[in-house]
Amino acid sequence: MSKLSPIYDVIVVGAGPAGYSSAIRCAQLGLKTACIDNWRNKQGQRILGGAHLNSGCVASITLLESAKLYHSLNHDLKKQGIHAENISVDIAALIDHKDKVIDALGHRITELFKHHKIDSIHATAQLSNARQIRISPVDGSEASFVEAKHIVLATGSSPTQLPYAKVDNDTIIDSFAALNMTTLPKKLAIIGAGVIGLELASIWSRLGCETILLEAQETFLSLPDQQISREAYRIYSQQGLDLRLGARVTSAKKAGKKVVVEYQDQEGLHNLRVDKLIVASGRKPNTENLAAPEANLLLDENGYVHVDENCRTNLPGVYAIGDLNLLGPMLAHKGIEEGVFVAEQIAGRHASIHYDTLPSVIYTDPEIAWVGQTEQALRAMGEPIKIGVFPFNATARAHTCGKAEGMVKLIAHADNDMLLGVHIIGTHASELIAEAVLAMEFSASSEDFARTIHAHPTRSEAFHEAALAIKKKPLHVPG
Repeated sequence: MSKLSPIYDVIVVGAGPAGYSSAIRCAQLGLKTACIDNWRNKQGQRILGGAHLNSGCVASITLLESAKLYHSLNHDLKKQGIHAENISVDIAALIDHKDKVIDALGHRITELFKHHKIDSIHATAQLSNARQIRISPVDGSEASFVEAKHIVLATGSSPTQLPYAKVDNDTIIDSFAALNMTTLPKKLAIIGAGVIGLELASIWSRLGCETILLEAQETFLSLPDQQISREAYRIYSQQGLDLRLGARVTSAKKAGKKVVVEYQDQEGLHNLRVDKLIVASGRKPNTENLAAPEANLLLDENGYVHVDENCRTNLPGVYAIGDLNLLGPMLAHKGIEEGVFVAEQIAGRHASIHYDTLPSVIYTDPEIAWVGQTEQALRAMGEPIKIGVFPFNATARAHTCGKAEGMVKLIAHADNDMLLGVHIIGTHASELIAEAVLAMEFSASSEDFARTIHAHPTRSEAFHEAALAIKKKPLHVPG
């Protein structure tokens, strides 16, 4: 094993959104920085960006945009007097397009590393102690050690495995394989109707696959505001998704070229025969073998790294960010902000993160996005609240686009009018939520929204109207 290499100011382990953002900010602040990552693409080539880019949100959104185009050509354009015939989809070419998008974005991160003079090391990393990392190069060459004054752990997360539905990535597949299918299954089942399951279902159902979601919970989408979740259930069901709640899968076995799924609900035991089964039952932090036992890195019972409010672990100078900690949800932008936050701490600068105004997004069609508290949480806390809701089907812009589903919901404090939560289901909800985040960052009231002039016709007018609805004075629906 080779000797220690020169000491870095910072070593970042992992090149996903949290890791590469932290490395870039460290370099911007004048810190000598290295980033260690072991991701390889399907051709075995190195690519930065981590799971988020290569097998997660970016890959999923790219496929969904293609699927939406195909579905629109076949089903929506006739309403506008546009006729297209003999529309077909080449699944392999669609996956190839997704891979090209990923490759371009990955190379952009590589160029940023070069620009900022970040040493990029293609290897598997293990924390030896608070100052030292053992690296095992992907090419199989000799392992060595590198040292740094500060170490940032950002290895992300991976799909949770289920003992009763063992992934073989042939007929029983994980979310990564689900984004790389080159043929269209006629009938598809998904274990889990949470964020990942719904996003995958939105893709394959639009490409013509009969899609069944098996959700063990009796309630649908517990994280968003329940009024939004109820509307989502209605819309997705109308789109043809077969949502089966209270359906607890007990076994899944390969039978020839099919999968036989056994699940239980209130009506008893059922068998389901499908072409593919996707396991989308959540994610777990990538902390297995992240640290040597003698490093004494403190983990909780679920494998998350124990950190304080500044993302510092129990080891001095060692930080854990993104999906590795429980300071916030497993979201890319949460990891990005923590990466910058930690870099600025290391450089001796004051920094802060406002987790209360962290937006959440579900990239389905229509999208779901929210920031702040839900109605059910506020009522459980006994907070006095007032609510304004405005449907997109009352906005002119939504009708001009043929996408009038969904609503905006504003929740304000009944006494001081401060915004406590904003919830959206609708087309481009992921973009619209930024206005609400900014408003809440500046402690805006519903009155501020009501007095802010929004362009007409736009989707964003729904914010203005929802604020007016709080006062029973909306302009485009009965008050």
